[in-house]
Amino acid sequence: MCNGPNPVRPAALCLLALCLFALTLPAHAGPPFQTDDPDPVDYRHFEMYAFELSDSTGQSAGGTSVLAPAYEVNYGVVPNVQLHLVTGPAVSIAPRAGGVAGPTHYGMGDTEFGAKIRLVKESKARPEVGIFPFFEFPTGNADKGLGVGKTWYRLPLWLQKSWGPDETQWTTYGGAGYAVVPQDGYANYPFAGWLLQRQLNKKIALGGELFGHGAEGPAALSTRASTLADLGGIYTFRDGFDLLFAAGRSVYGQPETYTYLALYWTWNSSHRGQRGPEIHDVPPGVSSRTSVGDSKMLNAFTQMHLR
Repeated sequence: MCNGPNPVRPAALCLLALCLFALTLPAHAGPPFQTDDPDPVDYRHFEMYAFELSDSTGQSAGGTSVLAPAYEVNYGVVPNVQLHLVTGPAVSIAPRAGGVAGPTHYGMGDTEFGAKIRLVKESKARPEVGIFPFFEFPTGNADKGLGVGKTWYRLPLWLQKSWGPDETQWTTYGGAGYAVVPQDGYANYPFAGWLLQRQLNKKIALGGELFGHGAEGPAALSTRASTLADLGGIYTFRDGFDLLFAAGRSVYGQPETYTYLALYWTWNSSHRGQRGPEIHDVPPGVSSRTSVGDSKMLNAFTQMHLR
């Protein structure tokens, strides 16, 4: 995945250093990190993220892309399966010849649709296993750098294991996959990541990840392979309403930076007429971001939503 004569050894050293550092931190799965998890939203539950995401390789390479604001919505359509949608505007800054920045464009980007499917449930002896394929549909103007111009997709496999009591729980998850981008100027590429995080208390979870990807082609932001180290966390305002944040930069390969900031809501669609908390089952020793909400979340969703 990384350029150079011996990419394995530096990546292994970075992973070791990251894990040692994460042991001093004390976890939540998927966003705000680039590495995802196999844990779908609970059946008949919604998740919504209103987020900012930036990815930059600087003016010497592909430039900078910012999604702000953008929206992610997930729904547990059947047990062990969630549907997934991401939509929103994007800012794209592309360099001209000689590294001089080109014009900044703002508008609708490509639309992401997918399904997270849990294949194996977590137990004391085995990890949770799932897949999360998704498609990027060309709703953005590719001539302005706001999209790829053709439908492309990612095919990942993710694993997760948790241990310890809920209020101080450790979670580790990761996996790998392949992106297929059938557009001139872009390339198919592998990606992989692993993360360790810990729930410090009822309010705060922190974690760190190592995430790498191959070269994405001369028309993409990441024209060469890169391995990034990211740190982030989750602050819970109340059940069903969180703040998520992460940032990092490359430790090997092409210089690259990553940031993510989001407000997060979750609620149970089968209890729309009820106020107050609703209890749902979570298997012992298994973490889940899905917590309980009330009717105020539906009002927030309606006000912010989805352009």
